[in-house]
Amino acid sequence: MQDLQKKLLDFAEARDWKQFQSPKNLAMAISIEAAELMEHFQWLTPKESVTLSGEKRKKVSYELADVFMYTITNG
Repeated sequence: MQDLQKKLLDFAEARDWKQFQSPKNLAMAISIEAAELMEHFQWLTPKESVTLSGEKRKKVSYELADVFMYTITNG
C-alpha cells in the first residue's frame, strides 16, 4: 500500500498537483468522485446493481479507482 501511495504522490508531484492536495480539496474530491460513482446506480434496482453490463462495470471501476486514489493520497 505504501508503494502505491508513493507512486500516486510522485505522479501528482510530477504534474505540480501537490499544491492542490490540501485536506479540504482531497475531501471535496472524494465526495465528488463518490457522487459520480453513485450516479451509475441511481435508478437501478438492487438486483440490477449487481448485474451491470461490461461497459457499465468498467465505468464504475474507474469512478471507484478515483475514490480510492484520493482516499490514500495525503494532504
